[in-house]
Amino acid sequence: MEDCIFCKIIEGAVPSKVVYEDEICKAFRDVAPQAPVHVLVVPKRHVESLAKAADDEALLGHLMRACALVAESLGLADGYRVVTNVGENGCQSVRHLHLHVLGGQRLSEKMS
Repeated sequence: MEDCIFCKIIEGAVPSKVVYEDEICKAFRDVAPQAPVHVLVVPKRHVESLAKAADDEALLGHLMRACALVAESLGLADGYRVVTNVGENGCQSVRHLHLHVLGGQRLSEKMS
């Protein structure tokens, strides 16, 4: 998608701090981290959200595996959180499926 910031990051037009990449996805550090470790895992193929990928079990499984590999590589053995936001009411800020890997400290149990 032409104006999608994540598509631009994937193609290399916008710089990012990549921590993992394979043929299906790319993981890079969030520019506005909400935890000491905050990485975004995004599919290279533009998919708007989890809702739009619900029937693509292979993609979703691959993204979850990538999240686990990212967490392991960044030393999050003591725990981490994986989150995705969907749609306006879910506070999805970029209309490209992305999973947040958060860790590096004890995370709040409170949902905001």
